[in-house]
Amino acid sequence: MTAEPPDSKLTAAALIADEARRAPDKPGVYRMYGEDGSCLYVGKARSLKKRIVQYAQGRFHTQRIGLMVAQTRSMELVVTASETEALLLESNFIKKLKPRYNVVLRDDKSFAELMIRSDHRAPQVKKHRGAHTTPGHYFGPFASTWAVNRTLNTLQKAFLLRSCSDSVYETRTRPCMLHQIKRCSAPCTGLISLEDYGELVDEAEAFLRGKSRAVIGRLSGEMQAASDAMDFEQAARVRDRIRALSAIAMENSVSADSVAEGDVFALHSDGGQACVQVFFYRAGQNWGGRAYFPRVDKSDTDPEILAAFLGQFYEDKPIPRLILSNVRPHELELLEEAFSMKADRKVEIARPQRGEKLALVDHALTNAKEALGRRLAESSAQGKILDEVCEAFGLEARPERIEIYDNAHIQGTNAVGGMVVAGPEGFQKSQYRKFNIRGEDLTPGDDYGMMR
Repeated sequence: MTAEPPDSKLTAAALIADEARRAPDKPGVYRMYGEDGSCLYVGKARSLKKRIVQYAQGRFHTQRIGLMVAQTRSMELVVTASETEALLLESNFIKKLKPRYNVVLRDDKSFAELMIRSDHRAPQVKKHRGAHTTPGHYFGPFASTWAVNRTLNTLQKAFLLRSCSDSVYETRTRPCMLHQIKRCSAPCTGLISLEDYGELVDEAEAFLRGKSRAVIGRLSGEMQAASDAMDFEQAARVRDRIRALSAIAMENSVSADSVAEGDVFALHSDGGQACVQVFFYRAGQNWGGRAYFPRVDKSDTDPEILAAFLGQFYEDKPIPRLILSNVRPHELELLEEAFSMKADRKVEIARPQRGEKLALVDHALTNAKEALGRRLAESSAQGKILDEVCEAFGLEARPERIEIYDNAHIQGTNAVGGMVVAGPEGFQKSQYRKFNIRGEDLTPGDDYGMMR
């Protein structure tokens, strides 16, 4: 007779009890791994020893956490200098490992910014993503590529700043097309002095810092002076610049004089799903927003969801001085301390009760409710489609992943293949892939051979 395999719960309990004996009574981060080596959970604790003893004794466990403990096959501990550092490290691990039992921020992409360089005699304005490695002034974040492109086009129309690369700037002998369509003042060929160009740069920076009224006021004075001098061509050019600035200032303006720099979050959860809507406010202007749908469990509370979301959201993003939300996040004081440490200045997290700040949060909450409603409706429709797929192909359960392939070539050469992925939540663009197809025995133009 073969011996029965040991009970997994006993195995997990013995493992965690052994870890508890060796765990230090210090703050840190612990990671729990399953049988296949995947990370199940990442947590932080003021005392690693006390937290692991709780797991070993089966205390404070929901059914979900109990299942997680039963599946644990190994643990890794990292000691930190303080609980604040543990919180930052926990967010970093969750974002990288995406553990099964944590609240996980999905579809997290970097936001675009506008950068005006400061290391060139004729500063260039350009769209930027990623770390601030180039010397210059950065403005943003912008929630969408459309928003940053629109603002960039407006800056070109209103301030005639160059957007070309340094190599193009240095080799120009005559103005390019952008100058012909009145999008650049052509400092490359000396059609504007560097001093006058520098004034345009200063005006652009002032506008992006929220001083749009002062900039438009100065331009209005220039237009009136040109008109009085009978220089109607110059007056018309300045008028066009004023119109461009007025249009974007009107679109971005909000009644938020008390929010010089801040991000507004609103969380709405329903049916085991959650939506977090974020809006970015800089210099009294709304630079756009975006809805996120973190992976959550029905047992997660709103304060826990928002705390986990904020930690992961700001793991690789600049943190503003003020964060407003409709929910008081779990361990708010610790979160403020961690963000202040990371930003090297005081960061406040507040839940407003009245006034224009409350109006901003309510506006975000309305958007969160509408976005989650659309999401739930789309999920329901997607479920019906997958049920029909099951019926058509005789499947026992809904498919979790559907891959669609297509191949292409140029008269038999340069063969490529494309893969599109869909699942229960619709198309998963992060999983799309393109393949360069090579093979000595591949007959040119053989689609079946390319598929193989």
